[in-house]
Amino acid sequence: MEIEIKELRKQDHKKAIKWAIKGMHLNRYLHEGVLLNLYGKYFWNLELLKATQVISAYYDNEFVGILLARIEGEKVVYKLFWKSLYVKVFNILQKIFAGSEVDNYDMANKRMLEEYNKKVKTDGEIVFLAANPQSKVKGIGTKLLEEFEKREKGKQIYLYTDDACTYQFYDHRNFERVGEKSIELDIRGNKVPIICMLYSKKIGQYEIEK
Repeated sequence: MEIEIKELRKQDHKKAIKWAIKGMHLNRYLHEGVLLNLYGKYFWNLELLKATQVISAYYDNEFVGILLARIEGEKVVYKLFWKSLYVKVFNILQKIFAGSEVDNYDMANKRMLEEYNKKVKTDGEIVFLAANPQSKVKGIGTKLLEEFEKREKGKQIYLYTDDACTYQFYDHRNFERVGEKSIELDIRGNKVPIICMLYSKKIGQYEIEK
């Protein structure tokens, strides 16, 4: 049995939201279960609506991984009114209750990309990559990247991550860390230090490590 690339099934969106919550360690910032789920849904919908590439991995017909990417000049895959509305409403509420802390994280990433783009022109971004944390199947993330690199060979791709995520995955797959900024978020009185990172790679140049 091999990992297969298939179209994302509607019923698997909820699984991707759970992986986002776990993989991004959102409980580092939010502790209430309801808020975690609401934010996980917001993050998933936000990134899905940007995506021009939606690559899903299945093993024995079970959903095991997902890669979302936004490539300049390509059309988005999903245009869904209710998901767009959820993102807009949540974003307004987030700014009301979290204030400038949300902007601090986004601005750190934006500044890193601006500095990098002075030297290198980028063609697109991997906005989300996750594998089922409970799956015993190996090579899910690698399979997703291989499919993405096959589709977008020669493009200069970047992605944002931070020290709460498994950024080492990209170190081992020939991505270069081209930016790094340390910030501190005040989440409801809780000071959370974060190292924001920017990675980049001209895809299709090097063989991905197995």
